[in-house]
Amino acid sequence: MPEKKPTRTADLDYFYGQSSELFSFYRIPKLLFQDSRFQPLSTDAKTLYGILLDRMSLSARNGWLDKAGRVFIIYTVQEVQDSLGCADKKATKLLRELEEYGLIERKRRGLGKPDLIYVKNFSSESSKLRFLNRDNDDSGVVQNTLQDPAKLRCNKTERNNTEISDTDPISSDENDWMSEREQLEEYFSQSLEVDLLLRLCPDDEDTIYQIMDLLVDTCAT
Repeated sequence: MPEKKPTRTADLDYFYGQSSELFSFYRIPKLLFQDSRFQPLSTDAKTLYGILLDRMSLSARNGWLDKAGRVFIIYTVQEVQDSLGCADKKATKLLRELEEYGLIERKRRGLGKPDLIYVKNFSSESSKLRFLNRDNDDSGVVQNTLQDPAKLRCNKTERNNTEISDTDPISSDENDWMSEREQLEEYFSQSLEVDLLLRLCPDDEDTIYQIMDLLVDTCAT
């Protein structure tokens, strides 16, 4: 039987003049497609980078900065699924892919709190050097005086409107707890050989981290 041709479900209008400017857009840097470093990166991962980059401007306006003045965002795996219409495993894989290419950096907080995500600026020469020598990059050390977003969903862009979120500074007691937690994370990461587990079982990344978080939280409390 001859293959059926797709049929249009609606008669859409044309663009006239500047009417295309009525839409809001995600910004995906052209360099992600032109730079040889990022050509192997999947198109979905590049799209996700554009979505995360869009969220950055809202975080900056809301004052979601660490002590060093670096902007962070909160974007859960579920939000990635909702944005791209994909399953949990693919959403996790795309975040890991961006992290492996140095385009984002995730800081785990434990206690069921979502990760903080730093969207990295790869366009500057300094970023290129860090990409080539990531082992010497200390930008992953997050200071303890982070502003902890009170509501996860507040940091969300919806068309042209944005919601302003409330932020509460972390108390000094929690700073001490965070310092102790980081030491425990380092201990369990080495004892359980988490890096090796992640390489052997990349699709189980969330489960591996959940187990480690449970061990760390139990010891820390």
